[in-house]
Amino acid sequence: MKKKKSTISAQEFDRLFDSGADMTAHLDWASAIRPGLDQRRVNVDFPVWMIEQLDQEARRVGVTRQSVIKMWIAERLKDQQHPA
Repeated sequence: MKKKKSTISAQEFDRLFDSGADMTAHLDWASAIRPGLDQRRVNVDFPVWMIEQLDQEARRVGVTRQSVIKMWIAERLKDQQHPA
């Protein structure tokens, strides 16, 4: 059986949130979105030596190769956007 979500005003929602109340009764997780965080698949070909070094770094920090690539690209893009 589906649990019915209660409807409240934005002001009431903000007040409850600011007080640290449990907000789950007022949220519809099935329709939740994460703006700017939707994903799209891309294919990139790397030389074998790069893959080996990526795998070595991934093992060193305990994450996947994909995570290393994402972290490094995110860091580079952030640096390019806000140069020191």
